[in-house]
Amino acid sequence: MKSSTVCAIVVTYNRHDLLIECLDRIERQSRPPDHVLVVDNASTDETPETLARREGVEVLRLEENLGSAGGFAEGIRVAHERGYEWLWLLDDDTFCDELCLEALLDGVKRAPQEPSVVCSVVRWRDESLHPMNRPWFRFNRREEFAEAAGAGLALIRSATWVSTMVHRRAVDEHGLPPAHFFIWSDDPEYLGGILRESTGYMVPESLAWHWTPEPHDTLTDTRDRFYYRVRNLVWHLRGSSFQGVERAFRARASLRLVSRYVQRSPNKSRALATVARGVRDGLRRPPR
Repeated sequence: MKSSTVCAIVVTYNRHDLLIECLDRIERQSRPPDHVLVVDNASTDETPETLARREGVEVLRLEENLGSAGGFAEGIRVAHERGYEWLWLLDDDTFCDELCLEALLDGVKRAPQEPSVVCSVVRWRDESLHPMNRPWFRFNRREEFAEAAGAGLALIRSATWVSTMVHRRAVDEHGLPPAHFFIWSDDPEYLGGILRESTGYMVPESLAWHWTPEPHDTLTDTRDRFYYRVRNLVWHLRGSSFQGVERAFRARASLRLVSRYVQRSPNKSRALATVARGVRDGLRRPPR
């Protein structure tokens, strides 16, 4: 297989209209991916029927909803087995600029070190940076950070699933994403683990929009799904992707996140019960 082959992996669940726009944007890329794989997390809307009629897209239909973590794990597994060099990861509400993929690959070519991960700049509908998708920059490696800046890149320590490319050798070394996370914290756990020892960059010319209803973080959702956020944060802190000062920083940020969630919740007793259940299961069930 020729070098620099790219498989776009899109994970979807019951967001038909957003998915179609996402796929349309992929088709209009100045440098199209070599293959498009849609992982359908057992959608119950019109998504399966539409995908069955769409040309140029391979569909991996799952029997149950495995969340973003399980969906990307399955998509990466299939794309890696097919031998693609780069795996371009996209949520179904990711709308990419026409130069998005071309810019990512150009960033790889000019990178001072061979990267395992490269990501786009992710904005919301009003062009502001999306709060969910700001990468964690690696300021502590000053020389490498300066070299990256000289090449027009930003050295990163972690990123999210939204328009991020992972090289196949990272999968060789680190395996698949933690499918048991289901949703939330699965991407920094996986990508942070890859970038603990290897190199990643944000490419400023590569632009994508995360088309969420609001420029939200997980605090916006005050339903019981926050359980996954708490449980996975405990797993994340117990894992090996971040250690020392990094782990302490993320622990403090996690405590602040949980505190704000409870404060903003319209039903504080229910919110506290959700947090308690997440902490209990995060401590009871160790990461795999």
